Amino acid sequence: MGKKAQEIVGMKVEELVEQLNRAYADEWLAFYQYWVAAQIASGRGSQPVVEELTRIADEELEHAEELAQRIVQLGGKPLPHPKLWLEKTNCGYSEPPDSRDLEKLLRTSIDAERCAASVYQKLATLTHSKDHITYQLVCHILAEELNHEDAFENLL
Repeated sequence: MGKKAQEIVGMKVEELVEQLNRAYADEWLAFYQYWVAAQIASGRGSQPVVEELTRIADEELEHAEELAQRIVQLGGKPLPHPKLWLEKTNCGYSEPPDSRDLEKLLRTSIDAERCAASVYQKLATLTHSKDHITYQLVCHILAEELNHEDAFENLL
């Protein structure tokens, strides 16, 4: 990362990279949680739930990619091993419930999205008026996480 870029960030880059890596871990775990849930969900009314889980899983993977790119731009390294995701996560991982308990699956997903929204709100506050590039990225992701929460709530 260049000298001017470090200046523009306006905070300790290592601390920011650590926070972004924690969000990166969350995104990978969310992707996997939703992907697995989409594979196993079954029963009456499961098709719209499966479609939404699949769509949102794809967006979570996109978030992980965007965060990885920003981490690298900042001179950091995305968490190199999946075991670190569980160690560094903000929101944890919830094993999908019984394949026919769609309500519990949706409520678990809503909780995960609310946690993610809180993480990105904190990152937005942290980077506001300091690191404009990261700020724009986390605001974009925050908006999508709030849309995910809404989508899951509408399926209830």
